[in-house]
Amino acid sequence: MTVESAGIGDMLASLVPMIRTLKLEFVEVTGEHAVLRLPDQPEYHNHLGGPHAGAMFTLGESASGAIVFAAFGEQLSRAVPLAVRAEIAYRKLAKGPVTATATLGRPAAEVIAELDAGGRPEFPVAVAVQREDGAVTGEMTVVWTLRPND
Repeated sequence: MTVESAGIGDMLASLVPMIRTLKLEFVEVTGEHAVLRLPDQPEYHNHLGGPHAGAMFTLGESASGAIVFAAFGEQLSRAVPLAVRAEIAYRKLAKGPVTATATLGRPAAEVIAELDAGGRPEFPVAVAVQREDGAVTGEMTVVWTLRPND
């Protein structure tokens, strides 16, 4: 875990109790991508013995939030990041620990320029959820906004 990952992970875990509940691990967080891991925990398994869909959604949404805070942390004094909507597709059965890798769908500089111009930018974050063998078990898109402070 990088220093940046640790700081963002600690901050998000304090703001979002589900991160602590699911014991999500912040593997790597930068302004370009974020990787979070959901350990294999039988208490959060579904009827097939893999992570519950809600746990996988939380993993993906948390990875998207981590990259948003990494990319736009310097804007927090003037705007609040908010998830606007999310869509997830479950592709394959997940078993064991899974990781979520999030990437920004628009360049951060473009989003900040829109905020500078007085807008309320929206931007997608794509997330791939994978098993340890590399198989993609889910794909998610979370659309975020930076809501200017009044």
